[in-house]
Amino acid sequence: MQQLKLNRREEEYLEAMLFLEKSKGKIRVKDLAERLGVKPPTVVEFLEKLAKKGLVDYKKHSGVSLTPLGRRVAEEVYKRHLAIKKFLMMLGVPEDIAERDACYIEHGISDESLRLITLFIEFVENCPGDLPRFLRHFRYYVEKRVWPPDCPHRREGRIEREDKVVSSACPSPVCLAAAPSPRNTKRPSGP
Repeated sequence: MQQLKLNRREEEYLEAMLFLEKSKGKIRVKDLAERLGVKPPTVVEFLEKLAKKGLVDYKKHSGVSLTPLGRRVAEEVYKRHLAIKKFLMMLGVPEDIAERDACYIEHGISDESLRLITLFIEFVENCPGDLPRFLRHFRYYVEKRVWPPDCPHRREGRIEREDKVVSSACPSPVCLAAAPSPRNTKRPSGP
């Protein structure tokens, strides 16, 4: 079966329809227009396009509903949205900004990136005890812009790796991967 390719706006309509169905029990053109910030005639035109793709059942003055395919797509988009929003909030992004950014990111994220974000969330939420130490350290760093005093990798001076040089930083793979390349950095001389 060929995968259905939808554009961002189509996904937004389906997700908004799912939201309205869950929150109000039914989908009305007026509510959909309000939620998407468009006029009702624009919604009607778009619903007709989605109906031709088999994603919604729509007939003028008869109501709107998601087809089983439309529901699956809408639930997948919503699942991406929730995962991205939760991930951003774990990083310390305020909820209103995380909500807005998730709306933007959810339409372009790769399956692999989403899979890893979902696994990361699962790991953090199910990690025994408190937040994992690296996440506490990250939040401390974001707030104070200095390394936490109890960071086990905190060192003075430079940390070297074959292809990277990082000064006064944590030697984790994440930090080292973000370091400047050796072509742009002078290596220290001596032992």
